[in-house]
Amino acid sequence: MTATAADIGATYFDAWKRGDFGTLRSILADDVTFDGPLGHASNADECVDGLRRMSKIVTDIVVCKTFVDGPDVLTWFELHTAGTAPLPTVNWRHVADGKITSIRVTFDPRPLSPPPASAS
Repeated sequence: MTATAADIGATYFDAWKRGDFGTLRSILADDVTFDGPLGHASNADECVDGLRRMSKIVTDIVVCKTFVDGPDVLTWFELHTAGTAPLPTVNWRHVADGKITSIRVTFDPRPLSPPPASAS
């Protein structure tokens, strides 16, 4: 049985939340692209490395709503970190031939940035 875009989209978040980067890598196309406020990745290994680094500050991921439109899966979620209030985030994955081929993420990254240095 072939996994649907919705199944693959759910696996992405389940694997990320569990820190199961092997499963996460298995659903990414080798040439997957990632674009978001904290960076860009142009292949699966770079994408997994970025999610692995992000996981170091993430304390929880609370999925609020998922929308599926054919091969596209959009998930609205709250990104919880130790140092910020939950960050409202949207993640758009495109699935082709059973693999995620692109990921676009948007959220306001300002709470993750150190405060600006004050002028003396």
